[in-house]
Parts: sequence; C-alpha cells; structure tokens
Amino acid sequence: MATSLAASLGLNDMAIPGSGGTVQRVYESLRKRIITLDLPPDTPLTRTELTDRYGVSQTPIREALQLLKQEGLVMVFPQSKTVVTRIDVPQTYEAHFLRVALETEVCRRLATEGNETVLTRAASIIRMQEAVADDPSQIAVFQELDELFHQTLFAGLGRTGLHQLVRERSGHLERIRRLHLPEKGKVLNILAGHRAIVEAIGSGDPDSAIGAIRDHLSQTVAKVEDLRREFPQYFA
Repeated sequence: MATSLAASLGLNDMAIPGSGGTVQRVYESLRKRIITLDLPPDTPLTRTELTDRYGVSQTPIREALQLLKQEGLVMVFPQSKTVVTRIDVPQTYEAHFLRVALETEVCRRLATEGNETVLTRAASIIRMQEAVADDPSQIAVFQELDELFHQTLFAGLGRTGLHQLVRERSGHLERIRRLHLPEKGKVLNILAGHRAIVEAIGSGDPDSAIGAIRDHLSQTVAKVEDLRREFPQYFA
C-alpha cells in the first residue's frame, strides 16, 4: 500500500531494505503485520509456515527476518525459533529523539527554501487521510499515509535516505503509535498537526514550522507510560 501510494505521488526513489524483490516483498509484508499488531509481541514465526504463506524458499525468509532483527522487531534463536519482540521503551525514546532532530531541520529548511511540489504532495496525502479518517477498518491505511506524509517532507530535500534511517529505528515507536491511534480524537489531532505543518512551511515561517513538527511528534511519546499500563502484554 505505502509503496503504491509513494509511486502515485512521485516518490519512487524511496529506499527499501533488502537484496532483491522477493526479500523486499516478504520484509515489507512482515514488517507491516508487526507494526500494525497483526503479529503482536511474542508471536512465534516459523520459517516453514512463512515459506508456505509467501510461496518462496527459506533463503528470502531468512534474509527478511534478519532485516527485522536488525530493527529489533524480531528475536531469532538459531536452530530454534523466531518471535516478535515486545515493545522496547528506551528504543522508542531514542527513535523519537532521532525523528525530532531530523524532522525539525527538514521542516526548517523547507520553510526557508520553499517547495511548492512538497506542499502539493503533502496536501494530497492529507486529503487521502481525511477520506479514511472516520473508518476504523482503515486505520492501517491511515497509519501508512501518516508515514508517507513524513517521507514526503524528507523527499522534498532529497533526503529519503535519512527518512529510511528514521524508519529503520522506529519500529517500536510505530507499534506504540498503532496502540494510540484508536484513542478518541487521536486521528483528528494527527490531521490537525499535518495541516499546521503544511501551513507553516507554506507561509515561509521556519519558527512556526519547527513548532508545528515538534508539537505533532510529541503527542504519542507523551502517552507511552499510559499505554504501557493499558497494554502491559505488549511491552518489554
């Protein structure tokens, strides 16, 4: 879904991990299932079942699992089993720190330099989010569009590699965001945040752009402890 959306918005230069199409396909599918909690923490992943599901040999399965291991989303026990990890709160805070540091500078530069193409693409993504915002069954699509919005900002500076770096470090944070999304008003807050970011960038006001992105990125991380108390089974 995210890949096709990226293509439709001219973002085909997004780097996706993996050494070949099959590995990418398996990796992206498993990653999506993990961060949307379709595969919740402690779920065992057997290579035999995965090869049957994806119709591939064990080699791309093994490579995909290694990529997920590097992100901290699975734990691989050689000759034994692979399981989905629980959410690591310290890694979540590190990912948030990295994301704020990079996206603050991205928004500052976009506001300073101006980029109408980015604003047009970002506005298109917001409209797509609005179209699914009221449908609980489309929450995974909304989450993908949310990530695509931020990718678009990086792409506006030709820095999709930095977005990929953030993405690779944000698996735990993305799962927390998925837990937070169903909260009443959260989706509307995200939309309001995206609109504020676009407006600030479009007005050429770097200080407002910095404030908008900081406010937007702080909402979920501020709820970490509440979510850990509500969903203890998901956390390390």
